[in-house]
Amino acid sequence: MSALLALALGYLLGSIPWGLLLTKAAGLGDIRSIGSGNIGATNVLRTGNKALAAATLGLDILKGVAALLIANALWGETAGLVAGFGAMLGHAFPAWLGFKGGKGVATGGGVLLAAAWWLGLGALLVWLATAFATRISSAGAMAACVAAPVIAAIAGRWDLALFSAGIAALVIWRHKANIARLLAGTEPRIGRKV
Repeated sequence: MSALLALALGYLLGSIPWGLLLTKAAGLGDIRSIGSGNIGATNVLRTGNKALAAATLGLDILKGVAALLIANALWGETAGLVAGFGAMLGHAFPAWLGFKGGKGVATGGGVLLAAAWWLGLGALLVWLATAFATRISSAGAMAACVAAPVIAAIAGRWDLALFSAGIAALVIWRHKANIARLLAGTEPRIGRKV
């Protein structure tokens, strides 16, 4: 029962579409009608509003952190991980947006930070290095997701390696269109205004 409650809690927190809410509140319209159509920080950045993109990033990270920590406090560590994955599902498939949400990168990063700060930090460093080298956010995101289970395994935390592999699978699956654009050489660069 606690696992189901944790999953529901995580889903509800994760499904808050901060990018959409912030851009509408700022008078920028529906973020889903520009760029990738995504509700996440990278697409918000395409509006040219860096402050809103940073706020979206921070709030999307926070909902992953909050889901894991709240469930962990209420029902234990396993429930915390379940809630963290629920937050990713909520972000990627929010019921109130027709199950069409974001890709889960920031929310997943928040979940990893809350599960083990060193794991989240390691994934973040991989994202930064890859994004800096390529200037492509999706490349950084997928590299970070692939690195997370490896980092956890090297640390001997096979539970976190398996958990972060699940996160990686969801994020990479949500990046199917990005992968096609990367292969075609048409994936947009970070900060390109639409």
